[in-house]
Amino acid sequence: MGSRITRPRGGARGAAVAIRRATAGDAKRLTRLVRGSHAYRGPYASVVAGYRVGQDYIETHEVHVATGDDGRVLGFYALVLDPPELDLMFVADDAQGLGIGRRLIGHLTDRAREAGLDTVRVVAHPPAEGFYRGMGAVRTGTVAARPPAVPWDRPELALPVGRDPRVTEREGR
Repeated sequence: MGSRITRPRGGARGAAVAIRRATAGDAKRLTRLVRGSHAYRGPYASVVAGYRVGQDYIETHEVHVATGDDGRVLGFYALVLDPPELDLMFVADDAQGLGIGRRLIGHLTDRAREAGLDTVRVVAHPPAEGFYRGMGAVRTGTVAARPPAVPWDRPELALPVGRDPRVTEREGR
């Protein structure tokens, strides 16, 4: 089932965006999005060089894609249910700042809640920690570097999903 959203600003104003379950046919596009991400330039480049989002990965995990009217992939996330963890989340460089990441997190928390989860672990790319905190995640620790695969420490966060935050806001809590 897809979730339709509207770009809040920039680009094609008012263009509809859909969030849908990824298919095996999306694997190459998701791989290109990961490898081409400007967030992984410089010292972070080694982590995504050669990275591949495979068909088997898409079929095994909760992978959801945000697409534009033209079918272009604007972003995606991968939720691992056991143990609950946000494994991947990327937004296309030219779609950042348009609310795509926020909508993907909203979709992720809905899916996690439907699966009966209370929280989702997030081991973040260091520059993305502020984004996840802005989405309600709480810092729980640090995951130590594992050179050469991941040569830097990463923030570990817990994203609460047990209760719909929109309900909490309406109730004034």
